[in-house]
Amino acid sequence: MSDITIDEKSEDRLWLEYKKTHDPSIREAFIKQYAPLVRYVAGKVASGMPNSVEFEDLVGFGVFGLIDAIEKFAPEKGVRFKTYAVTRIHGAIYDELRSLDWVPRSVRQKSREIEEVIHKLEAQLGRTVSDKEIAADLGISLEEYHNVALKISGSSILSLNDIWYTSDDNDSISIIESIEAPSSLQPDTVIEKAEVKRIIIDAINTLPDKEKKVLILYYYENLTLKEIGHVLAVTESRVSQLHTKAILRLRAKLTHIKKGVF
Repeated sequence: MSDITIDEKSEDRLWLEYKKTHDPSIREAFIKQYAPLVRYVAGKVASGMPNSVEFEDLVGFGVFGLIDAIEKFAPEKGVRFKTYAVTRIHGAIYDELRSLDWVPRSVRQKSREIEEVIHKLEAQLGRTVSDKEIAADLGISLEEYHNVALKISGSSILSLNDIWYTSDDNDSISIIESIEAPSSLQPDTVIEKAEVKRIIIDAINTLPDKEKKVLILYYYENLTLKEIGHVLAVTESRVSQLHTKAILRLRAKLTHIKKGVF
């Protein structure tokens, strides 16, 4: 076991040393230092998952993300490691869940059906459509639509971390924005990445106000669904519902834009 102690004064020095030496004892110290962050992220993800998804499994997946973050972190970019690591830990958990294909086929099918309806209506009307309009097109009541949104909320948690690939198959950008930016990118690839980010930001800005707030508080402020409920003065299930509807709207916009852009 490593006996290296990390504090605010020593951390910067240890990062520089690790990048030069890749000393395993330093890596072990960083893993130990940031292990609570893995449990925090896993707990946050677990709050939107079905009971069949075990918390400790999520923690195990997240540890791989932490190790990956330690290996790829670039201190010279001026980004806090904690901020960078959260993105990597999230990504590792989501990647593993995808590989297990845990989302029921019926849920995935209903999610796609709603996305298609949203895309069709917004293309016809030229504006953001209401829940009532979506429900009417689906041939169900507004209450039934809200219940469907709750049922698929577990699968939608993954969606904002999907990868949007650019024309270079080896180059990708997370929809919630990857902090890591390879310094070797060619100018045309940099421009393309900037355009993707612009499209994503524009899509988020078209969301209804409460749905946009939920995304910001969840993905950027790192609040749990319960904490967001306190902020917005609504129940946790209502927050989950708002999150799901926001993701469905975004996926409807971005999936079809992506098909036509690249």
